[in-house]
Amino acid sequence: MLDTHVVLWWDSVDERLSTRARNMIADPDNQIFVSAASIWEISIKHAKGKLGLTGSPAALIARNGFAPLPITPEDAELAGALAWSHTDPFDRMLVAQAQISGLVLVHADGVIETYKPVPQIWAR
Repeated sequence: MLDTHVVLWWDSVDERLSTRARNMIADPDNQIFVSAASIWEISIKHAKGKLGLTGSPAALIARNGFAPLPITPEDAELAGALAWSHTDPFDRMLVAQAQISGLVLVHADGVIETYKPVPQIWAR
């Protein structure tokens, strides 16, 4: 599962995305998930003029062949109950979804890195 910034880096061929992460995302044997929370986060940032996105965030996910990951009530419950001090609700949701779904979270966020119960790949 990709963190929001990794989705954007992939789509824009940003050099901050490491070769390891790029190869993992490009590997056809890997199914790559993007949370509905990331679509929501991208939409908010785009509406505030913080992203120069062309087209819809949902279309971005589709054109890159990523699988959308809906938010379930169980995801929401765990995100709110995590014994973890991170206050960003989007990151809390991604961590909860990765934990519940047994997914590896690809990110470059030092705070997420501290949450050890979820398998992770550093994206830089």
